[in-house]
Amino acid sequence: MIRALDDAASFHDLFATHPRLTDLVLAPDGTHLIASVQSINDQGTRRVSRLWEVDPSGERESRPVARSVQGDFAPAFAADGTLLFLPGRANTDSAAEKNESQGVGLWALPDRGEAMQIAHHPGGITAFAVAKDARTVAYTADLLPGAVSAEAYAGLRRERESAMVNAVLYEATTTYGFGAGLSPDEPHTFVLHADGAPVNAGSQGLTGAGDMALSPDGSLVAYTRAATGRVPGMNVVVVADAATGFEHHTFSRTGQQYYRPAFTADGSALVCQRQREETYDSEWRVTLVAFDLASGEETDLLPEFDNWPWPGRAALSPVHGNATLWFTGDERGHCPVFRRDADGTITRLTASGAYAALCVSPDGTTLYALRSTIDSPPRVVRLDAVTADQEPAFLRAPGDLDPLPGTLTEVHVEADDGFPLHAWLALPEGVSAERPAPLIIAPHGGPQMSWNAWTWLWNPWPFAARGYAVLLPDPALSTGYGRRMQERGRGQYGGRPYRDLIALTDAALARDDLDATRTGLAGWSYGGYLANRAATLTDRFRAIVTHAGMWNLEAFQVDTDMHDYFRKIFGDPRTQRERYEANSPHFHAAKVTTPILLVHGGKDHRVPMGQALSLYSDLQRLGTPVSFLHFPDEGHGIGVPNHIRLMYETVLDFLDHHVLGQSWDGPRTGTT
Repeated sequence: MIRALDDAASFHDLFATHPRLTDLVLAPDGTHLIASVQSINDQGTRRVSRLWEVDPSGERESRPVARSVQGDFAPAFAADGTLLFLPGRANTDSAAEKNESQGVGLWALPDRGEAMQIAHHPGGITAFAVAKDARTVAYTADLLPGAVSAEAYAGLRRERESAMVNAVLYEATTTYGFGAGLSPDEPHTFVLHADGAPVNAGSQGLTGAGDMALSPDGSLVAYTRAATGRVPGMNVVVVADAATGFEHHTFSRTGQQYYRPAFTADGSALVCQRQREETYDSEWRVTLVAFDLASGEETDLLPEFDNWPWPGRAALSPVHGNATLWFTGDERGHCPVFRRDADGTITRLTASGAYAALCVSPDGTTLYALRSTIDSPPRVVRLDAVTADQEPAFLRAPGDLDPLPGTLTEVHVEADDGFPLHAWLALPEGVSAERPAPLIIAPHGGPQMSWNAWTWLWNPWPFAARGYAVLLPDPALSTGYGRRMQERGRGQYGGRPYRDLIALTDAALARDDLDATRTGLAGWSYGGYLANRAATLTDRFRAIVTHAGMWNLEAFQVDTDMHDYFRKIFGDPRTQRERYEANSPHFHAAKVTTPILLVHGGKDHRVPMGQALSLYSDLQRLGTPVSFLHFPDEGHGIGVPNHIRLMYETVLDFLDHHVLGQSWDGPRTGTT
């Protein structure tokens, strides 16, 4: 059944403005949880966070944290139970210069009394970490080259502002990182003790910005740093004296990168994620490793764990002498919580859903987390820390979105090489064999990702509200299906993954409640690339939507902020052209006959605007129907609430026109 336009529009408007539950932290005594809840600001132009208190027992309703204000975010607890956070309020340092007061400081909210600022840095603080048993805080803030202190940095900032200069001279650094243009500032780790001024513990380099931890007693700080400044490639983990910045250890391994350090409860070891970079000849893989701080020995904690390619951040037991840790990891369309015991035994604690933001109770017997599924936004849950394949207890917190305009099921099929494939299928209300629904296939980004959790970008339910079924396939290179899933797709972005996508599409369309004559394809990032690739290989889809997708891989490998990473996988196109010629859709532009809608952000540095402009000009020149929805101020995703509404409105109208044969009136929100 196709819903009325007003009903569908109402749902994607609700979806764009709905509160979003993000961070979750547990008080040191285990008596209360603090979550961040993002909502739309009064002007309706952006999302702002508010801190909420959640009862771990699930008996009491959640409530906004007293004396917290709209905009406060990134909560954490100090050892004495004081709530620390980054603020949505002005700097209170009256002695600061005007340009120094811009940016975010670090604030503390005690049990009684008003919030107060405890640290500030010119230009702001971007992240922080606390010591479990001491009044010590580490935070990330920038310095310009040549500045060794916040005071010197402030002076250099004033000089640049007075000269009205914002130019950057790049020499030994990259120009873009994490999807944004880089300033000349470099992130550093500072340590603030209860009785002294902040200590500059060292430069993190681009790759480790905000990636740090303090030992429980506050004597050591660990942070990740690019091995050669901010040049992409291998990065190391540094363990330094928190009082002096003296580097005690620098752990590294060729071809590996380290992330997300965490100290054990007794401070004797450091646990990190270790990523083996994907190259032309090897798969990408992430594991958890432990460094013994006395011997320097490195141990792989998950040598036999085959949920390739990664486990999530480790949550370590807070009990001294207990080496248990918990982590999350993708597994066949889910992202369960796993427990690793001291002897290496791994137990899956949850059978379904996707978990994040793990918190461990002080006695190590209970876990708290954010749990989501394809058909449920993140919710706060409680788990037993030992029991296998359990169902969680849901706690009272904001963020639920109910009811949804449809139901969720699964699709399974064997690939042409016999590998078992999986996809989720969102079905609209009222679908039946008598009323089969049109189908939209929506490949995920990545490519190392999986459809296993709720997403706020390219969510299937606004489509279901319009009457479409949505297939969410996990083709080759998806995560959670073991090493072979990576091997079978390595180096062929548009080969095996495309064939898997088609196999899952055919399996879905074997259902009698789906209409094989009315189909479309819509993807974002790597999913946008697969949409572009499909446009050159088949005309079976009535319409294709490609958001931030790659088109010309040879141009992409020099323009993207991940150029070094991508070139390691595909090779230098001057000497290793095979993968570019086999996988780049632009070589086959003349084969495209399907109408295409492009969506792209003008500030996208992950998949730069040139990819969309190249595709748009190629199709215009060839006379292929193409439209281009351009967001000049958006990046790789779409974040502004009104832009989200406009994107869904335009995409759905485009699909209605080409898939359903309805008239094309264009969006009603001021585009041209």
